[in-house]
Amino acid sequence: MIERVRGLLRMAEDPAVTDAESQAFTAKAAELMTRHAIAEAEARAERGELPESVTRLDFPVSGVGGHGKARVKALAGIAAAYGCQSAVRGNTSANTERTLIIVGTASALDALRVLLPSITMQMEASARFTAREHIANLRELRNYDRSTLATERSRFYRSFVRAYGYAVAERIKEFRARLSEEPENGREEAGTESGEQAASSRGAEVVLRTDVDRVREDFQRRFPQLKPTRPERTHHRAGYRAGYARGRRAQLGIGTPVSQGGNSALSERE
Repeated sequence: MIERVRGLLRMAEDPAVTDAESQAFTAKAAELMTRHAIAEAEARAERGELPESVTRLDFPVSGVGGHGKARVKALAGIAAAYGCQSAVRGNTSANTERTLIIVGTASALDALRVLLPSITMQMEASARFTAREHIANLRELRNYDRSTLATERSRFYRSFVRAYGYAVAERIKEFRARLSEEPENGREEAGTESGEQAASSRGAEVVLRTDVDRVREDFQRRFPQLKPTRPERTHHRAGYRAGYARGRRAQLGIGTPVSQGGNSALSERE
């Protein structure tokens, strides 16, 4: 399963694929890991074993360009979509690296360990391309000096990154919500069923809800006096709209089948 996920992410990072295809490959990888984690949790419960452990992942976040805070905001949102909670160390306005400390179940952290580098690469590439296009359009329309254009690019870039992360996280949350609702819909269609079938059909919902509670308790124990993160003052409406649109492109393709080949067109839901 891990190799299949890595294969999907390699295709997502291929410069030859479109932005929509890239996000769809990434989303399919996220879906596979989520379903696998729930299946493993259900199997442990059936064997009478304890739930998997809650632990932490320290993920380095670049501060290059002064965009470190925006990157932290985007990646922390994606981690939260997986039912994790996070804190950040060294989150200053400097261009230095900072650490995103993510607390979650072992399987959620395994997924994030594989997915976050790929999502970061796609997010940064998309932000660079779109910001460059935005500045090029401004040069043609108005007579801006270099300092003004540099400030405009920085504000655009930060807002783009935050919105991109928000949109990706939103799609993951929606998928997880659908996943927990699937058993309910199945019961309505099937009518009555045995007690064993009913317990199994509630598996995804119970696993997701229980894991969130366990992660919250563990996070509060680890960080009892955590200071709230100050909101960024920089906000660029055009950058935010562009980042959100890119993050939602093709609705991330979650739930759509991805074939074994890398050149196949992905089906999109409008």
